[in-house]
Amino acid sequence: MALYIRDDQVNDLANKALKITGRTNKTALVKEALQAFIEAHSAKESLSDKVAKIQEKAAQHGIVADGVDDKGLMDEAWDEPDVH
Repeated sequence: MALYIRDDQVNDLANKALKITGRTNKTALVKEALQAFIEAHSAKESLSDKVAKIQEKAAQHGIVADGVDDKGLMDEAWDEPDVH
């Protein structure tokens, strides 16, 4: 079944995307954009899952949270006033 979109703004966006990518096939461009959108929104993981993965990678490299607040150290390193 065909998809007909009659919206000047959508057409303008598609033409801009064609120009940026150097492509000539608007249908293929829209197909790829929709596939990328679906992948990006289907594979969303929670922030806590993302943080857990980062913490796991850090731990594998010997970096573990020590419970120490490094803000003072960072403020000093960047010559910023301590706001504690």
